[in-house]
Amino acid sequence: MRGPLITLKVHETLRAAARAGAPAVQCSLDLERSTTTVGVGRQEWTWQSQRFPYLDACKDRNIYYWVGDGFQPVARFTTSMIKLVPTEWGPPTFEIDGIKMLPTAQGSPYADAERKVALIRPRGKVILDTCGGLGYFAAWCLQGQAREVLSFEKNPDVIWLRSLNPWSPESGGGLTLTEGDIAEQIALLPSGSVDAILHDPPRFGTAGELYSQVFYDHLARVLKRKGRLFHYTGAPNKRSSGRDVPEEVAKRLRHAGFAAKPSGDGVLAEKK
Repeated sequence: MRGPLITLKVHETLRAAARAGAPAVQCSLDLERSTTTVGVGRQEWTWQSQRFPYLDACKDRNIYYWVGDGFQPVARFTTSMIKLVPTEWGPPTFEIDGIKMLPTAQGSPYADAERKVALIRPRGKVILDTCGGLGYFAAWCLQGQAREVLSFEKNPDVIWLRSLNPWSPESGGGLTLTEGDIAEQIALLPSGSVDAILHDPPRFGTAGELYSQVFYDHLARVLKRKGRLFHYTGAPNKRSSGRDVPEEVAKRLRHAGFAAKPSGDGVLAEKK
C-alpha cells in the first residue's frame, strides 16, 4: 500500500480543520483517487492509526510522500531533475528539468490519454506503448480491454515516479513494462507482432531518433496491416519558426507505408 501523498491543497485543508478545532476532516491522500477520514490535531494529524507532522513549508508545485521520518517531494536529481507535479484534476503530470511532459492546459492529463487511446480502439488488441511515461496510455488501454500492452520506458527515475503515483498502473494483468530505450528495443520486436501503437516521445530536440525515418520504418514493420498508430507531436516552435512538425511526421509515416494525417495534437495513421 502506498503511503499518504500531500499537496498544498490537502495541507491547507488539514491546517484549516485544525484551526477550526475539528476532530477530523475528509480529504484525499492519493491525489483525488479516493477520499478518506483524517484525524487532525494542533501539532499533527492521524491516518490509519499513524501520526504525521504538518510540513514546515509546503510548495504548490510539489507532491510530498512519506519516507518514514518526514515528508519529501516526489522528485529526484540524477542526470536531470525529475518530479511529479500536481494538477487541479488529481492525476499529476511530471517534469524533466522544468519541462512539462504531459499536456495540462486544456484539462486532465489522464482524460487526455483516454481520448488518445480511444483513437486506436484498444479492445482485444496487442498494443505497443513506446514511451510509457506515467502509464496513462497503458491504464486506458487496459480499461479498454486490450489483450496485452507492451510498454517501454528508458528513464528509471520515471519508473520510480510511477511507483509513487496512484494513477499509474502496475505491471501485470496484461501490462508488461520494460525499462529500456524503444529506439533500441524496437529492433528486437518481431514483425507484425502488434495490432496498434501509441507513440508519445519527448520533444524532437531531445529525442530526434524517435522521429526518424528509420524508427518509423520499424514501427511499420512491427505493426500488422490495417493497424492504427497515434503519434503525439504537439506543435513545438510553430509560431516562432513556422515549422509544422505534425505534417513533417505525417510525411515520414507515409514514406514508411502509413496513411497518415494530423489529428488534434498529433498524427493518426493506419498501416496500408
